[in-house]
Amino acid sequence: MFSEVFAMSYDVAVIGAGVIGAMTARLLSSYRLKTVLVEKTNDVAMGASKANSAIVHAGFDAMPGTMKAKLNVQGCAMMPTVCKELSVPYKNNGSLVVAFSDEEMSTIHELYERGQKNGVPQLSVIDRETLRALEPNISPEAKGALLAKSAGIVCPYELTIAATENAVSNGVDFRRNAGVTSIEDKDGVFTLKTTDGDIQAKYIIDAAGCHSDDIARMLGDDSVSLVVRAGEYYVLDRSVGDTVSHTIFQCPTAMGKGILVTPTVDGNLLIGPTAKDIPEKDNVATTAQGLETVRTLAMKSVPCVSVRSAITSFTGLRAHPTTDDFIIGASKVNNRLILAAGIESPGLSSAPAAAVAIVNALFEAMGGEADKNPVYNPIREEPVRFRHLSDEERAALIAKNPAYGRIICRCETITEGEIIDAIHAPAGARDVDGIKRRTRAGMGRCQGGFCGSKVVEILARELKKPENEITKFGGHSNILFDKTK
Repeated sequence: MFSEVFAMSYDVAVIGAGVIGAMTARLLSSYRLKTVLVEKTNDVAMGASKANSAIVHAGFDAMPGTMKAKLNVQGCAMMPTVCKELSVPYKNNGSLVVAFSDEEMSTIHELYERGQKNGVPQLSVIDRETLRALEPNISPEAKGALLAKSAGIVCPYELTIAATENAVSNGVDFRRNAGVTSIEDKDGVFTLKTTDGDIQAKYIIDAAGCHSDDIARMLGDDSVSLVVRAGEYYVLDRSVGDTVSHTIFQCPTAMGKGILVTPTVDGNLLIGPTAKDIPEKDNVATTAQGLETVRTLAMKSVPCVSVRSAITSFTGLRAHPTTDDFIIGASKVNNRLILAAGIESPGLSSAPAAAVAIVNALFEAMGGEADKNPVYNPIREEPVRFRHLSDEERAALIAKNPAYGRIICRCETITEGEIIDAIHAPAGARDVDGIKRRTRAGMGRCQGGFCGSKVVEILARELKKPENEITKFGGHSNILFDKTK
């Protein structure tokens, strides 16, 4: 629509390659728009999208009438189809909000009524006996629960990676290590000054997560007010991954949905998060106090949970809007700036629907919908997952490419062939953590102790770089410095 006029610039620049930015870029690739996805770090999913609860919420928690409520319910309904198109594992395991007192049972009934108003399907309030039949390991102190059968689980960073790959395959440019430092608006074109050179675009979508308020202020919009909220988690070994089958919540508070206990799509058990407002936008340190809170409160729901099975811990950051609702729409200061800010939980659940809302806001600012991309393909080919193949399938794969016969990560049964695929995929991995998120090499019990050095070797070889230039997660996170002999 505008590509012919501004041949050397983009129609749309999406700032932030988290799940919201990636899903939006993917949707934009279905139109005849020249789009660039701009990311300040070395990879996609480096903010909230790599460190959250991995839950597809049903939609009963958000207040009726809010954008959160509407997009959560819509996004939850869209997620199975989106995951199928992108070849991303998704499981409709359902969720339970557990009450431990008569007062909390009243809250359960309030959540049920709220869910009914939000249009959440398959909601019911269950008693203690029904709850224990569903989850034998639940605390005997539990009095009942809200059962939401439409809820599910998905890997947030795998969804982000897959959406980005699909967007790039459909013509979107991906610019990594391009942190936006300032934005100029002249003659109807934005110039984004970045750490990797200038980028020009007629429209900007601000999906920069905890930094979306900073981006808006670059164009004089002070309306985005965010609080950075940190949440700490434990990841437990797959040996205890079947402790519960549903996602187990406690009654929510003003700070969030509380400590949960949930299986993951990869078979681990996840417990957390805490909720603490912090002044630093990039502080992902864990604390002894926070992790002890996670342990104690997780055991309140499921007493047999033990952090002796923990293989790692992490902190995720979420951009909490002071309005307590998503901020999606054209900026009142400059309508060519489309805000996609304050998208905290249930942001992952809402992502497919949020992308639609964001693109609709863009088209309203443009004065009409762009033409469709006639060669758009929504399907992302499923990557090889060697660990899930039968012996016959493995043998056939190795016969075609012997690299699939070399196991690099023993904990997760990840092959050299899969790592090579991840490097050469659209918007492929450029560091060790990028390999980890795409293939699970290093996510097992030894946390990369065995395979880490081999992953560095493969990255260096495939990227044609010296080994001491390979990083853990970009920037100055070099793993090796020089040879000792």
